[in-house]
Amino acid sequence: MQPNDLKTILSSGLLSFPVTDFDAQGNFRADTYAKRLEWLAPYGASALFAAGGTGEFFSLTPNEYTGVIKTAVDTCKGKVPILAGAGGSTRAAIGYAQEAERLGAQGVLLLPHYLTEASQDGLMRHVEEVCASVDFGVVVYNRNVCRLNADSLEKLADRCPNLIGFKDGLGDIELMMQIWRRMGDRFSYLGGLPTAEVYAAAYKALGVPVYSSAVFNFMPKLAMDFYHAVANDDHAAQNKMLDEFFLPYLEIRNRKSGYAVSIVKAGAKIAGYDAGPVRAPLTDLTEEECAMLEKLMRAQGAQ
Repeated sequence: MQPNDLKTILSSGLLSFPVTDFDAQGNFRADTYAKRLEWLAPYGASALFAAGGTGEFFSLTPNEYTGVIKTAVDTCKGKVPILAGAGGSTRAAIGYAQEAERLGAQGVLLLPHYLTEASQDGLMRHVEEVCASVDFGVVVYNRNVCRLNADSLEKLADRCPNLIGFKDGLGDIELMMQIWRRMGDRFSYLGGLPTAEVYAAAYKALGVPVYSSAVFNFMPKLAMDFYHAVANDDHAAQNKMLDEFFLPYLEIRNRKSGYAVSIVKAGAKIAGYDAGPVRAPLTDLTEEECAMLEKLMRAQGAQ
């Protein structure tokens, strides 16, 4: 798939990041991961991101990463495009990106580099080196220590033809507006704040109508219904789903740091697609919190 073809696909609909399946000992389970993807693929997400943040990229070994991406690509071939997560140091990110390309993924989400702060020149060099190492499309994720500004993105757009997407996980409206007004349709723009549904209408007004939904992992029908409500400016439907599900969901998610991933795995288990526990340093929801989540999910009906 050519980078510009991927750009068109990413701009066309809801995106999601499947959780990664582990067994009770914390080892990757390819069989249940494949079943999860087979379940989610027909619901209409325009692309799935394997081994992303929700997929616990940060806790995978290189060999496990290969297994996750290969399983995703093999399972979803001809059904839905797969983008892979890639991150860490520049050389590590290059290695992950090249492996994803070798395995047949259609593109990569470049997650923030590891730990250290960096200047705009350093951030640009990081992104440029990763883009130059592969031929497929790259989406850069502005979050945490990666805070590219409009000037830097404009330079990268000139230097990196395969840099086709920009995902915002900062929530800095001023910065997002500067980037969008400066770059126009050069990029596909993705909303990446957790939980994205809460910000979806505001981001659409900014010119960012597409976002990634973690809730799609276990409530795919609800996630798609909400996306269509935003796309159609159906504020009554949005408000009903926000009041009845998303805002109470946030109350559970916000109880502990790291629950943005943990609550998704809990939801998947309740939905009948158990992905196993999260890996340290994350922690799973308590039994009480799982019961609260199950009540919310059951109230939304069959998915």
